[in-house]
Amino acid sequence: MDARRFLQDVESAVTGRYIEDRSLLSFDEYLDHFFKEPRRHARWAAQYLFDVFHHFGSRTIETPVGSLRRFNLFDAPFTGGRGRVAGQEQVQNDIYRILRNFVRQGRADRLILLHGPNGSAKSTVVNAMMAGLEDYSRNPEGALYRFNWVFPNEKIVKGAIGFGGRRKDDTHRPSTSFAHLEGDDIEARITCDMKDHPLLLVPAGERRRLLESSCRPMPKDSSCNAKESAAGGEDEGFVLGDYLVWGELCHKCRAIHDALMASYGGDWSKVMSHVQVERFYYSRRYLHGAVVVEPQLSVDAQILAMQRASASLPAALQSITMIETGGPLVNGNRGVVEYSDLLKRPVEHFKYLLGTSETSEVRMEHLTLQIDQVLLATSNEVHLAAFKEYPDWASFKGRIELVRVPYLRRFQDEVRIYLDQMKPGSMGRHVAPHTIETAAMWAVLTRLKKPDLESYSKDARALLENLRPEEKLALYDAGQAPSRMSMTQARELRNLVEEMFDEYDSAPAYEGSEGASAREIKTVLLNAAQLPGRDCLTPFSVLEGLRALVKEKSVYAFLKQEPEGGYHDHEHFVNVVEERWLDKVDEEVRDSLGLVAESQYRDWFERYVHHVTAWVRNEKIRNKVTGQDEPPDADMMGEMESIVMGGEGDRDEFRRGLISTIGAHRLEHPAEEGQALDYPRIFPELFRRLRDHYHEERRRQIRRVFESFLDMLDEEGQEEHLGRERQQVEEMLSGLRDRYDYCDHCARDAVLALMKRRYRD
Repeated sequence: MDARRFLQDVESAVTGRYIEDRSLLSFDEYLDHFFKEPRRHARWAAQYLFDVFHHFGSRTIETPVGSLRRFNLFDAPFTGGRGRVAGQEQVQNDIYRILRNFVRQGRADRLILLHGPNGSAKSTVVNAMMAGLEDYSRNPEGALYRFNWVFPNEKIVKGAIGFGGRRKDDTHRPSTSFAHLEGDDIEARITCDMKDHPLLLVPAGERRRLLESSCRPMPKDSSCNAKESAAGGEDEGFVLGDYLVWGELCHKCRAIHDALMASYGGDWSKVMSHVQVERFYYSRRYLHGAVVVEPQLSVDAQILAMQRASASLPAALQSITMIETGGPLVNGNRGVVEYSDLLKRPVEHFKYLLGTSETSEVRMEHLTLQIDQVLLATSNEVHLAAFKEYPDWASFKGRIELVRVPYLRRFQDEVRIYLDQMKPGSMGRHVAPHTIETAAMWAVLTRLKKPDLESYSKDARALLENLRPEEKLALYDAGQAPSRMSMTQARELRNLVEEMFDEYDSAPAYEGSEGASAREIKTVLLNAAQLPGRDCLTPFSVLEGLRALVKEKSVYAFLKQEPEGGYHDHEHFVNVVEERWLDKVDEEVRDSLGLVAESQYRDWFERYVHHVTAWVRNEKIRNKVTGQDEPPDADMMGEMESIVMGGEGDRDEFRRGLISTIGAHRLEHPAEEGQALDYPRIFPELFRRLRDHYHEERRRQIRRVFESFLDMLDEEGQEEHLGRERQQVEEMLSGLRDRYDYCDHCARDAVLALMKRRYRD
């Protein structure tokens, strides 16, 4: 493609988007749009944001801690996932609940304060909502409109007062709109600083009748069955917002409107001929309806200028005072304003904001601004705790909706943060398997709290008394009970997970309020990627970074916590995650060696289940060789149990528990009826023990393969190594590369670590 062709393509695309997006309408054309879809055009800020949640949809996520509704808005589909929120489903639902309450009552009368420890994704949650607003406003169903005042020049209209007369060609009727005049024909165009809704131009009484007849609203606080509304949200009869029902034009627009009414002798249609309705779009970059206020000590709404109208305007307007307003509350009108770290400001500098959230008014020296916006704020726990000590806290609390944003406590959610932001390309080198998982697991372990045994029943206490942090992590993440427990105990423990997850919700020091933040972990990962002498970013490098971090007790407050029953022992957690990493590497290396096929474990286990089922039912099994009915094979069952039970527990109880687990699985998964059971998925711990047992018997053989593997990767020994393990070495390296994304460098490091820690003679 040459330069001229490229420029033509760009010109065509830009022009097309400009024509499509501009959407300039006369007032009567806008009313045509309104009558076609009145509810969509009668939305106010909270209703609009509520509809954004529904526009992107939601889904139910099944987790060990319960069923969670996740809104797709927070997956950031409009940016390809950039800026998405990992986890935090409870936060999403809390915000949705508050918005729903706003919509039901027709006004957003509280400030939504997101509070949590530093780096818990408070601003990320708000950014996702603002990005969703931007995207939705560019869709046809998300169209928003504001208006401007347009005044033609003398060549278009001649008259004693500068407008309302006839055109020189004598074809212009006084009521014809000037909205579509070309630039050269416009003498002045005045925008509304507040982005007032076009319907505010309709007199209050007529406007209320228009809205009530067109939108068929329900009385506020009414209850009925929810269903999808034409506006895209949940329809509960559609409650009209106070902003449109009782609102008024801003000071400047009211002054222009009244001056025109006086000049035209009360002919409202002539006044409307000067109205140009314009579609607008949310934009954080350009501060259009989506504004973030940093914690500086500056006013949030201000009068920028008070001056007589310009001489370019008709004489009838030159006597009025034009008040120009600005600031975040003005820029954010009809949308969302976030006050970042609000409580870092002295209380006196934001007290007015709480009254503003309740009344939707900003009282200034010369005027009162009416606003239509959802007010959000963020704060860390330290500043919120100090604010609660303020004498007027009780009064403030009645005007604030608190939404807790803790650190993530589910391991896989934490992993997603770094997978999104720490791409291999951005790290400058290959990222070895389990590197990010190692860092994420340590972070989550630092946040967990020891169960308060007094909160549980006697039976539950026995299960929780010795529960280690890494075991609690596995419960939260995958519902995996400790391998030391019997099947009955494991089932009972899994039934407690939801209660455990919510245990500290009412406590000031709730679970997830302390620990390592994602910011600190990202710093560890970035620093580890720059270590000299490393060809890859590996768990080795991350572990080095974590061991250095835990020594900085004067820098990180969470490191000052006293260990309690294995919890808050952050230095020990480094060893824990190292062992979990070696477990994974061991499994992957052994799988790549292919010493035994997975199908052999499965066949043996299926045969065991078959015999156990007959034993539980007191039945016999037909011998396929002799054709005789025989009792279940006690020797075969005993051999299996000696491996998977480790010589502990009651074997009869184990067998009954196994059959109960299978029955429960079938009841919980009716869609799998008639299908062969996936035993490795149902009993992952038992299959892990089978693999471990098999490979324990072949430790020396595996060590020889490892030694040959290291020799083969050594350039000096590569040609000389022609032993019988060479084929196994090549198969192992191929498996590590193809199945698990190892390169030669990180595969060598992983195998060397295994030899030192797991396969010494």
